[in-house]
Amino acid sequence: MRSTTTSALKLLALAAALGALPVVLAHGHGDEGAMDMGTDMAAEDPKPDEASYPPTYFAHSEHASVMYAHIAFMVIGWIVMLPMAVMFSLARSRYTLATQFIFLLTNALGLLLGLVYNAKTPDLYPNNAHHKLGWIVTWVVSAQVVISLVGRLAGAIGRNGAQQHGKEEEQAFIPISTEAMAEHQRMNDRLFSHDYRHSNDSGQGTEPNSESLRSNSVSTAIGHESPIEMSDRRAQYEDDEDLEFKPVDLHSPKGPTSLVARLAGKISTRAWKVLGFTYNFIDRTILILGYIALCTGVITYGRFFEGHGIFSGLAHWIKGGIFFWYGILTLGRWSGSFGELGWAWNVRPKTSSQKWRPTAEFVEGALIFTYGSTNIFLEHLGNAGKEFSPQDLEHISITVLFIGGGLLAMLIESTRIRELLNTTVTEAALTHPSHAYSDEEREALEKPDTYEFSINPIPALVILLLGIMMSSHTQQTMISSMVHKQWGNLLTGASFARGFTYVIMYLKPPRSVLPSRPPTELMTAFGLIAGGTIFMASASDVVGGMIHYDLDAMFMYTVTMGLVGLLMAWVVLVLALKGWAVRREAGRNPKSSALGSRV
Repeated sequence: MRSTTTSALKLLALAAALGALPVVLAHGHGDEGAMDMGTDMAAEDPKPDEASYPPTYFAHSEHASVMYAHIAFMVIGWIVMLPMAVMFSLARSRYTLATQFIFLLTNALGLLLGLVYNAKTPDLYPNNAHHKLGWIVTWVVSAQVVISLVGRLAGAIGRNGAQQHGKEEEQAFIPISTEAMAEHQRMNDRLFSHDYRHSNDSGQGTEPNSESLRSNSVSTAIGHESPIEMSDRRAQYEDDEDLEFKPVDLHSPKGPTSLVARLAGKISTRAWKVLGFTYNFIDRTILILGYIALCTGVITYGRFFEGHGIFSGLAHWIKGGIFFWYGILTLGRWSGSFGELGWAWNVRPKTSSQKWRPTAEFVEGALIFTYGSTNIFLEHLGNAGKEFSPQDLEHISITVLFIGGGLLAMLIESTRIRELLNTTVTEAALTHPSHAYSDEEREALEKPDTYEFSINPIPALVILLLGIMMSSHTQQTMISSMVHKQWGNLLTGASFARGFTYVIMYLKPPRSVLPSRPPTELMTAFGLIAGGTIFMASASDVVGGMIHYDLDAMFMYTVTMGLVGLLMAWVVLVLALKGWAVRREAGRNPKSSALGSRV
């Protein structure tokens, strides 16, 4: 095993060296000023006439302090307070409503400052999208808070399946026969049995007559619980319970006493279900809507993408935003999010239903395929009515790559397809009866360990090729070429890091339901988040603004790296805050508290 690992690492090192060779040659082929390319970039590009550049809020000096205060409050509200409120809400924490109100207060102050600034300054960006979208997302969040407030005051908020849990707890005290207990034990063993032990299970005490099995003490080590305890612990990895709004019982002995509760009691069950679905839907989408609102604020502040420039803006900012959130998702997977689906580089926990769930690679492939299928018709919008230019055909070829790569990734993730590919070997193995094989030969008939985990490098390959192509993409200005090269290299690095992750998973597949947290995924997340952000900065209007204000490519690059580092740290803290809130709420239930202490 050691020799195999060493050989694999040597091959990867050789591949990395060969991949870096063109970059080394490119740097060595330049003139003596190549080392100062990043700092002297703006000087090599012709600077447009000052009078031709439109006035912007960025350069407007009057009442600038009011705008800075507006930006500060919005950043605090939408980047600090709102993610905390969402995590508390997903954890069903008692602090949800208080955090939501703090966010609304912060957002209201930001809105007030924005209105004051608009009243005192000229309208430099008529009919911009930021004003409209800002009001929309504000009303959406406000509606969610109102639903939460009414539901809590009326006592109509419950957790999905809470009544079912209560029935199970009542049934736990009903005496049952020893035969029924034995049958339950047998069924539980068969349902949750594994062909392997956890990585921290030494196997000691697993013999039928061992002392540890005869002991009355309960082990707290993972892998040593009884099947019933493991079943309880698996409940921690079930899908997040959605908030459920149940109709208020006006005829109950305790009866609602508040006016809100009486009004809520007149709402039908179907209406409460709609309100519950709306609340949960906002929980899972409001951060993306807030991100879009912040992006439109940056666009309005710099007065980007007016007129025909909207097509370049949409192309770069939508694609860059996708890579940005792809990086956030990657960081979340490393942190342990979606572990109940097996997306956290872990073994998917067994459940009683064991419904089909897509793998993370299948979702990545589906998104790549969908993006390519829809974007292939949009690449010519910038030159609508004209002949297809070589650049248009180049972009269309990239979308075809996305279509083919996404489809291939989905096919690889299909268990049916993999079973059909094994037909020849399976048929050959079935020509001899199983008793004709010795014990050692019979082991060769078992599925490899790698079958238990998805190793699909196609999504990473598509991003790698996109990064390489964009690094060499010809642009009108030198600074634009440098910015494209920067985010192309970041996406390339993210793809290589994901490739190393698959090498690690192939050499040692995960054995635990807990997240394995490969360190290479942190590099993948950083490359995707930073690459997506620089991608957005490579739009033509943004590059034109950088040239106008004498900002070189390295300025944007270094600022982005610092902000991405802070953002990733904040994301990890927010996800940890959700875990803290879940344990804090579990502590209010003695049964849940005992369960949490065992995990």
